[in-house]
Amino acid sequence: MIEVMLILFAPLIGGLMYGFERVLRARMQNRKGPPLLQPFYDMYKLLDKQAFIINPYHTVLGIMHFLTLWTVVAFMIFGQNLLYIIFLHLLSVIFIILAGFSVNSVYSHVGANRELLSALAYEPILIIVAVGFFMMHGSFDISVIRQNSASIVPLFLLFLAFLLLIPLKLKKSPFDAAEAHQEIVGGVEIEFSGVYFEFIYIAKWLEYVFVYLLLVLFAGNNAVLGTVLFLGVFLLVNLVDNATARIKMKHVIQIVLGIALTLGLLNLAGLSYV
Repeated sequence: MIEVMLILFAPLIGGLMYGFERVLRARMQNRKGPPLLQPFYDMYKLLDKQAFIINPYHTVLGIMHFLTLWTVVAFMIFGQNLLYIIFLHLLSVIFIILAGFSVNSVYSHVGANRELLSALAYEPILIIVAVGFFMMHGSFDISVIRQNSASIVPLFLLFLAFLLLIPLKLKKSPFDAAEAHQEIVGGVEIEFSGVYFEFIYIAKWLEYVFVYLLLVLFAGNNAVLGTVLFLGVFLLVNLVDNATARIKMKHVIQIVLGIALTLGLLNLAGLSYV
């Protein structure tokens, strides 16, 4: 019953995380900033906006992106197979990429291209993280990983690699080239409007839930450690976001595949000799 309630309220939880992040960033920049519930006010305002359907494929693919992400979060809460979840997450990314390519918009195409390049950078690392958990616990099932002791020490290099992915996945500086508001006007989401943009907006909240649920797996059954990891990484990601400038897409790929992939493979190699 608790799992069902968490799944139903997952978008709400993600929205609160997003709202708190905006408050935190405002304080870091020494400004008042929006209230905690500003994301929900924004969502309410979108209901009054006129919704344009560029083509039915674009709209359906955007909705499928949202629904697939919600399913990903549901499977994580239910403790299902982590490897299957990562592949299902990739499917949700493919939906939004195809949506970007399905319209005749330069900004949308550039955003879709960058989203595709981002996925090529972070998806192999996510798979390596899943393999690391399997080597530690003998199972891909999240329910099994949660029941065992913390694995952050033996998987420390993988943990560092995963930290590099978080700003890329959540489109934070210095890895926010896929969205780059000043450059490509929102990228892949530019042609969504009104209620259809709400699906994309809420999907961003679900990405927060997905990323941080994956993060706390490193804490295993240690709830205190999981809380410390969540709060510490949440603060760190926003500090880096406020203190760095966006880098080019080619540099994003070089850093993620050059550093994170190397760290992950070294960690797996070390585990194989233990």
